[in-house]
Amino acid sequence: MSITDPVRLSGSSAGGEVASMECAQVRFLSVTDVESLVTLEESTWDEDQAASAGELAARIQAYPQLGIGAFTADGVALASLFMKPITVEELRAAATWSDCAEVRTPAPARTRSLFGISLSSIDADAVTAIFEFFWPYALKGGWRDIYLGSPMPGLRGWMKANPEGSPDSYMREKRHGLPRDPQLRYYHGKGFREILECKPGYFPHPASLDHGAVIRGRIPLAAGAPLWRLVPLSWLHLMRSTLFRLV
Repeated sequence: MSITDPVRLSGSSAGGEVASMECAQVRFLSVTDVESLVTLEESTWDEDQAASAGELAARIQAYPQLGIGAFTADGVALASLFMKPITVEELRAAATWSDCAEVRTPAPARTRSLFGISLSSIDADAVTAIFEFFWPYALKGGWRDIYLGSPMPGLRGWMKANPEGSPDSYMREKRHGLPRDPQLRYYHGKGFREILECKPGYFPHPASLDHGAVIRGRIPLAAGAPLWRLVPLSWLHLMRSTLFRLV
């Protein structure tokens, strides 16, 4: 599998994104979006990887402020991002992506961390627009970081060429200062630059030998959380197009 072949986890259709389409609206998701989101899922994931209408609705209902979509003027979903609160303890104890992504209510108390359940897209600029949209809300909400479980589609080929190596060493290998693996390199460009742990049996994914990499991205300027709670959300919206692109 190459980066052009998406997997659903906290994965995205990175290389499968097409040239930018016009993104008319980025907003929080509602259950009325499910039909359009199912079409997006089916266009980016394999049949056994795409989330069902029921799964999508459950995520939206459980975490209404943590599901975001980008749409064309006529309502076609270009990208979606689903997240949930998670504690570091839950993340470490989770053996699989399903453990991390399971919808649970109530949400864990006293956590400033999120887990990215899935990132699906057919448009590169729509993904950037989603993260830019969420940034003011993340600052106001006191969120500090987002964890993802990523495939490593280059692992199988690398192991064939380097039988003495290990999945963990491949996960941490760099080329020109960037992760060797194409999917990890994609996420690095989206701000997920901390590679934390290699988990075997994380999800079914032949090209990754069923291994997943747990990675983390820090929310830009989140360290100033006490200040951001005092700043009106409207100000953060005005600041986001400038500051988000600088950090």
